[in-house]
Amino acid sequence: MALVVVTHAERPELWDRMPERFAGVVPEYNLHGDVNDTYWQRLFDEFPEYQFVLYDEEREEVAGAGRSLPRGWDGTEDDLGPGLDDSIARAFTDRAAGRAPGALCALGIEVAEDYQRRGLSTVLLGAMRTVARRAGLPTVLVPVRPTWKDRYPLVPIGRYAAWTREDGTPLDPWIRTQVGAGGTVAGSSERSSRITGTVAEWEGWTGLAFPEDGEYVFPGGLSPLRVERARDLGSYWEPGVWITHPVTPDGAAPPR
Repeated sequence: MALVVVTHAERPELWDRMPERFAGVVPEYNLHGDVNDTYWQRLFDEFPEYQFVLYDEEREEVAGAGRSLPRGWDGTEDDLGPGLDDSIARAFTDRAAGRAPGALCALGIEVAEDYQRRGLSTVLLGAMRTVARRAGLPTVLVPVRPTWKDRYPLVPIGRYAAWTREDGTPLDPWIRTQVGAGGTVAGSSERSSRITGTVAEWEGWTGLAFPEDGEYVFPGGLSPLRVERARDLGSYWEPGVWITHPVTPDGAAPPR
């Protein structure tokens, strides 16, 4: 593969392929976040240099994608905030107020289905560090959506993030990849991203019926969905785990 990093600012037409290229990579409900829906197009209009793809020049195809925003951060755990939604809103608020960012926050890292199991998630993390280095930002913050958390939807995210294998590495594959690439688990949040919809929308997204009020475990969900039929509302908070990545002068992962 001859992979190169291409930003939206350089080749915006590549993003026309994204819906088809990444269909099914993340659960359908994950495409309907309340805050993400509000700011989605503005990512590309106002921060095009922070949205990038891994482009396979031999096949002339998009292999992976990374979305990110510069946001304020004072280097402390308290200032990480609750997660994805807060980081997106903070980035736009900081920019409007003229405040200098302190870190690059990853919003999403995805590998196209036909390029998976080739180690490209680590390559994308490296590309994210390179984007941060070019912007003069010393840290990449990643509000991780843990890969296996849907297997344990009732376990608090802080406990889940601390689980390890016999060799001492994180149990969760995506957290393990992040740590192996030089990241450090810096915190967790039960309320990283909010997703709401009508009962019919949630039934369509999950393939389940929700005949009465209550909390439901559903396929792909990292925590339960709350259904209120009288309000025609399904509400869900997705938890996340904060990983911090220091940015070295050459953009490479620091030695472990």
